Amino acid sequence: MAGVQGRVALVTGAGSAGGIGFACAKLLKAAGAKVAVTSTTERIHERAKELGEGAFAHVADLVETDQVDALVTAVEAALGPVDIVVNNAGMVQTGHDQPSRLIQDIPDEQWRRGMDINITTVFKVTRRVVPGMMAQRYGRIVNMSSVTGPLVSNPKGTIYSAAKAGIMGMTRAQAIELAEYNITVNGIGPGWIETPSSSPEEIFAGKQAPIGRPGTADEIGHVAVFLASEEASFVTGQLIVADGGNTLMEYKGPAEGYY
Repeated sequence: MAGVQGRVALVTGAGSAGGIGFACAKLLKAAGAKVAVTSTTERIHERAKELGEGAFAHVADLVETDQVDALVTAVEAALGPVDIVVNNAGMVQTGHDQPSRLIQDIPDEQWRRGMDINITTVFKVTRRVVPGMMAQRYGRIVNMSSVTGPLVSNPKGTIYSAAKAGIMGMTRAQAIELAEYNITVNGIGPGWIETPSSSPEEIFAGKQAPIGRPGTADEIGHVAVFLASEEASFVTGQLIVADGGNTLMEYKGPAEGYY
C-alpha cells in the first residue's frame, strides 16, 4: 500500500499539542508523509520540533488571503508541491474566543468572525492549493467538518452548525469539480472528542455514546490519514462520521430503563 509515503501534506490548525490537527500531523508523518503544519501563533514551531526532522512550520492567519498565499508558497519552497491538505483550522482561534449565543443575540461581527475562522479558512486554503494539484493531476483534500451542523445541532450552536454544514456543501461541490484531475475532497464528522480544551459537560456527553466514551484525537487522525492516502482514490464528496455511534441513538437518556 502506497498510503501517503513521500507525499507533501499541509495540516492547518495544528497548534494544540493535544488537538485533532496535531494528531493528524503526527500520524501522517509516521506514515511517511512530508508534513507542514500551521497555526496563528508561534507555538506551531514547538509542534514541528515534536514532529521531528523534516517537518515544516509556518505561522499564518488563514482568514487573510495574503497570509494563506505566503504559507503555501513557503511550504512549496521547503517541501515541494502540496499533495494533501487537512483543513482542520476552526472552532476557536487563540485570542478570539466568543461566547455562544442564541440566534437573536448574535451580533453581526460575531457571525462574520465565526464564518471566517470556520469556513472561510477552508475556502481560502483550498483555493490556493487546487491549481497546483490540478497541474500534477493528484490531490487529497480532507476537511474537518463535524456531526454538528451536517447531522445534529445544539442550542446556541447557530454559527458553528451553519459553518460546519457549509463545509460539507463546499466539499461536495469541489469533489465534483475536481474529480477529473484525480483530486478527492472529503469531510470528517467527529462526534464528542476528548482534547485538552474539552469541558466536563462535553466529556460527560461523550460517555453517553454507545461506545461509552468520547473519542480521541488520534482516532480522528487515523480517518484523516486514510482519506489522504492513495488507497482512498474512489472515495470523494463524503462525510465520514467518527462519533462512537452517538448520532445513531434517538433516545439520549440513561441506558438503564430503556436499553
